Amino acid sequence: MSNPAVESAVGVQSVDRALRILEILARSGESGVTELAATLEVHKSTAFRLVATLEQHRLVEQVEGRGKYRLGVGLLRLAGATTARLDVVQEARPLCKQLAAATGETVNLATLSGNSALYLDQVAGPSALQPHNWVGQHIPLHATSNGKVLMAWLAPAELSDLFGRLPAFTGLTITTKSRLKRELEDVREQGYAVAVDELEVGLTAIAAPVRNAHGDVICSMSLSGPTFRLPSERVAEVVPQLVEAAEELSHRLGWGVR
Repeated sequence: MSNPAVESAVGVQSVDRALRILEILARSGESGVTELAATLEVHKSTAFRLVATLEQHRLVEQVEGRGKYRLGVGLLRLAGATTARLDVVQEARPLCKQLAAATGETVNLATLSGNSALYLDQVAGPSALQPHNWVGQHIPLHATSNGKVLMAWLAPAELSDLFGRLPAFTGLTITTKSRLKRELEDVREQGYAVAVDELEVGLTAIAAPVRNAHGDVICSMSLSGPTFRLPSERVAEVVPQLVEAAEELSHRLGWGVR
């Protein structure tokens, strides 16, 4: 009978050794399995299994004819994804600051991450008193304006994968797939999403899509604040400012530039 605790410890140890292999190759440039095994103080067969797994994911590759390994192109893909996120945040920051200053509310930038939205950056406006810092946190898609925007332009197959359980956070949270689909149709038609008291009672948020050079929605920009400060009339006033800021960010990322 297997012991979950032992299996977990072995798995963590394997991950640690695999990461150490990447660090060794980063320092040395290239190395053979025998050298890696000696450095890790493990049997050669163990080192080979670790390297083979890394090679399957293209994180390492064999140096042709030399029996050695070096870092692979898979790392460039991972680094590129991180760089792209950092570029978006860097380009967005001045626009988020301007929008927060103009509206007095908190501006957030979020991207799709698995089955949730991940907050990349946040700028608090002068009216926001000690706002909750959402950066690095995951939030549900169906109960937030950011989440609705991130879902609205997905392909049908991608969208269906996200239609799991829709838990209620307040009495106004959308909890049925049919209603959520209609909501996303409205988001696509009007070009922005609104969530009033759907994640938290007393919280209103509006979000607009941010596109890359290919026109894909890669993240969303949102403006949020207390519902008493953002009634429907006020929402109608700030929507054009939010959409304009999100479109400007999209242009800076290459959308619509010829």
